[in-house]
Amino acid sequence: MSVFSGMRISASGLSAERMRMDVISSNVANMKTTRTDEGGAYRRKIAVFSQNYDEKLGMLGVKTASIEEDESPLRRIYDPEHPDADKQGYVEYPNVDVLVEMSDLISASRAYESNVDTLNAQKSMVSKALEIGR
Repeated sequence: MSVFSGMRISASGLSAERMRMDVISSNVANMKTTRTDEGGAYRRKIAVFSQNYDEKLGMLGVKTASIEEDESPLRRIYDPEHPDADKQGYVEYPNVDVLVEMSDLISASRAYESNVDTLNAQKSMVSKALEIGR
């Protein structure tokens, strides 16, 4: 295991959590979008992580494997005046719940902060190790 493998793992965690926060931001921004280019209401997106492993280098941390759509049902609200209302007067709204998104955002933010703290601790250890030779 190299001196910098811990930093590489922390950096991959930072990148993955940043992507997760971007996906959450997109969900919140589109929580009222009833019409998309694909047709229908916006569907909540979820960042899926996977282990990033290399045979030569070993563990490289995590990576964003994919961005998937949440298949939970859309919210149906009665609003016959809405331009996207169906024949019964219901409009399909995204399956985005602001409380869920905010709790996910807090979780991602804390994970990001933990990776920053770990990276700083590793940087400090390498710096102290280099001072030994002086």
